[in-house]
Amino acid sequence: MIRILIAEDQAMLRGALAALLGLESDLDVVGTAGDGESAWRELQRLDPDVLVTDIEMPGLTGLELAQRIRRQQLRTKVVIVTTFARGGFLRRALDAGVVGYLLKDAPAEQLADALRQVQRGGRAIDPQLALEAWSEADPLSDRERRVLRLAGEGLNAADIAAQLRLSHGTVRNYLSEAIGKLRVGNRIEAYRLAREKGWL
Repeated sequence: MIRILIAEDQAMLRGALAALLGLESDLDVVGTAGDGESAWRELQRLDPDVLVTDIEMPGLTGLELAQRIRRQQLRTKVVIVTTFARGGFLRRALDAGVVGYLLKDAPAEQLADALRQVQRGGRAIDPQLALEAWSEADPLSDRERRVLRLAGEGLNAADIAAQLRLSHGTVRNYLSEAIGKLRVGNRIEAYRLAREKGWL
């Protein structure tokens, strides 16, 4: 049996995923979580074979969960199931150690097959996204990405500096670098473009 933990913040979708996967004779949904922090606690408690997670969730994102799993050298494999059909998200997911990346509109049997494939040591990546992911490189550094994400959420440079424990000038430099790399006019345009490309 493949033991699965599902992390998804939309309750209806979480229940549907659990029910669909539960129909498979070799898949066992051992737990579910509605946000990243509870997913992390359940993951440590249950030690599942596979974590099926969305990218965007309250608390910790699916990518942050994957990074933690990799840092702690846990055996759980991570499969992302998301609406984000953007190459930038896939690249970041692979960098975080994710071994599966499927879209939510994929057929249920495709997810079940993907879980079996990753459990055998393979990868399960949406082929169209895989092509797109390598067509355009993400130009942002991790610091630029974090600063730009907070700017897009409406924080000013002073607030960002306080939250990230950086100087005001350093924050302005990161924002300026991001704007320059993305060839846009201001931080709002930079945030929008980076979101659209899947780089945030």
